Amino acid sequence: MIANLLGRLAFEPFSKALPLMGDTERAALEAGTVGFEGALFGGKPDFNRLLAMPPNRLTADEQAFIDGDVRELIAMLDDFAIDEARDLPPEVWRFLRERRFFGMIIPREHGGLGFGHFAHAAVVTRIATVNVAAAVTVMVPNSLGPAELLLRYGTGAQQAHYLPRLADGRDLPCFGLTSPYAGSDAASIPDTGVLAEREVDGRHVRGFVVRFDKRYITLAPVATVVGLAFQAMDPSRPEGQQQLGITCALIPVPTPGLQIGRRHRPMDSAFMNGPIHGEDVFVPMDWIIGGEPQVGQGWRMLMECLAAGRAISLPALGAAMQQTSLYVMAGYGRIREQFGLPISRFEAIAGLIARTAADLYASDAARRYTTAALDAGERPSVASAILKVHLTEAGRRAVTTGMDVLGGKGIICGPGNLLGVAYRHAPIAITVEGANLLSRALIIFGQGAMRCHPHVMDEMAAVQARDETALGRALLAHAGHVLRNLGASLLGAGLKGRAPPGLEKEARLIARMSAKYALTADLAMGLLGGRLKRMELLSARLGDVLSHLYLAATSVWRFQVEADDAMLPFARAAIRFQLEAAAAMLRDLHANLPSGALKAASPLLLHGTGHLAPLRDRELVALSEALRTRPALVARLCPDFTPPSSGGLRDLACALRLADALGDEVPELNKALRRARSLEAAASTSRDPEAALAYLRAADKVIQVDDFPAKPKTP
Repeated sequence: MIANLLGRLAFEPFSKALPLMGDTERAALEAGTVGFEGALFGGKPDFNRLLAMPPNRLTADEQAFIDGDVRELIAMLDDFAIDEARDLPPEVWRFLRERRFFGMIIPREHGGLGFGHFAHAAVVTRIATVNVAAAVTVMVPNSLGPAELLLRYGTGAQQAHYLPRLADGRDLPCFGLTSPYAGSDAASIPDTGVLAEREVDGRHVRGFVVRFDKRYITLAPVATVVGLAFQAMDPSRPEGQQQLGITCALIPVPTPGLQIGRRHRPMDSAFMNGPIHGEDVFVPMDWIIGGEPQVGQGWRMLMECLAAGRAISLPALGAAMQQTSLYVMAGYGRIREQFGLPISRFEAIAGLIARTAADLYASDAARRYTTAALDAGERPSVASAILKVHLTEAGRRAVTTGMDVLGGKGIICGPGNLLGVAYRHAPIAITVEGANLLSRALIIFGQGAMRCHPHVMDEMAAVQARDETALGRALLAHAGHVLRNLGASLLGAGLKGRAPPGLEKEARLIARMSAKYALTADLAMGLLGGRLKRMELLSARLGDVLSHLYLAATSVWRFQVEADDAMLPFARAAIRFQLEAAAAMLRDLHANLPSGALKAASPLLLHGTGHLAPLRDRELVALSEALRTRPALVARLCPDFTPPSSGGLRDLACALRLADALGDEVPELNKALRRARSLEAAASTSRDPEAALAYLRAADKVIQVDDFPAKPKTP
């Protein structure tokens, strides 16, 4: 009775307040599954559920591939030479095909390696710590390349033909989605295919005559098969019903009318990228992924695949940048001295190293938790967007910080540069697969609000079905939800479930911040309704708070599954930084909500978000000092970093290995070097002059920079 009355009274205002939703938006919202991020959004995180996620595991075959094939590939990669040549060497291309790097996600019965998501991510991350171009070349066929679409939606004939050829590299794919006039608004692609019939080999064949213009297509210059998204049209239908929807197809290269354009050079990187164009390209129904029944289902297909792909490839690049940057900062900070001290002992640099380490702990925790969820059968679309945005941003942040620590060493181009190529590449990951600028607001919060909120989807479904009673029931449940979070915000949220020893306080803080976030999200949606979708500065903040909570919570999971007490200070620091950022975002959000009454109540609603002080200077310095004196901690934080066989990173790894062998003697050697001004004379003061000289030469090689002959003067 109450629900019916409430629904009747609320129906009209709710119909106006709720944002309009098109078919493409609905497909995006319905893609994927909701995981622990949903509990955080609702203000009721159950830590037993969080900790029930099993740890990442590699099979024996996956471990053997990483220890063997990946290590062998890394030994072939010369980052500077590849960057200068703007292409991978022929022997690397051949090796990638022969060892089936392009078929990691393809099952063994189709000739692939049949790897899980964690193994896929680990392979890409390890390659990217050495050479981003090779990592991108490997990741594209295993991410949004046609293989995943074929596995999920392809016909039996399509799978039998293409999957073995993609697995062994006979076919190299690209996928064309982005158009010059439809970038972030990919659902509005202008490329069209008109239903038609043509004679092919003496028989009449149904299909689409497609016209398209795509750009920024990775691997396009070398592709032998083009995946294509286009708007399918049937002109024989009545006006208003002619558009069939976005459709995905596979087009062999060459095909009449298909043209691969001149090469793009994203930040002058060596990986292949370019435009593709099509004029009067006939696409038979057999080329539609899934055949004729899947015409018009392309957007749903792409969104469902992105729910997994966004969590793997680009986050792997971000993780690689973070791990490489931390390894470089910590290592160079030990080798390089100024004023008679290793530079990592100066607090300005120690703070940067410690903050990067804590940042890496949290972001890698989220990445590992999400790949574990993927391997458990989930397809967390909101969490994958969180990973894409925040790991690529963390990668950019880490490499920029690393350049600050390197100083002049970091800006001199050459094979000895430790981070220069990665620094130039950092904006690429920020931009692709949904620009971070929009993803924060439109995907993380926009999609998160609908998918993760326990009642909003029920309310929208009731309005669409014009079911007043269902709307009333949903509103009553929603009201109870708001009151519970209000109480938890004001009185403190209890800890649901258990937390690992040492992180109980942090878990309670996450629970309380989650309740405050859930209450704030409800207030913002209730106050602004559909307008919130357009107020992107507010919705981006809401997305960021959810992201920081997710990174904090997964740090609790990581500490539990790794069971490594030495990492406790880093886990605490990671959670502290994430909660500090979440609290700052909440305060900014309340300050910008267009309601005087709400602003007046904000100090009460946000009580408790300001007491969580940032790490003290002494704590930051202690973290950095632990990394300086205990190199094993760096290795634990950077498990995917593999020193290459050439270049500056190899030189740094060599110098650090020799320093570890000398132990406490290194400071005395450096003092002797400052007095003697000669490597040989300084080494002669050592207990082991030969080992000392090897270290001093290696350290000198790290400190020196590259030079090149001047261009001849023009007459």
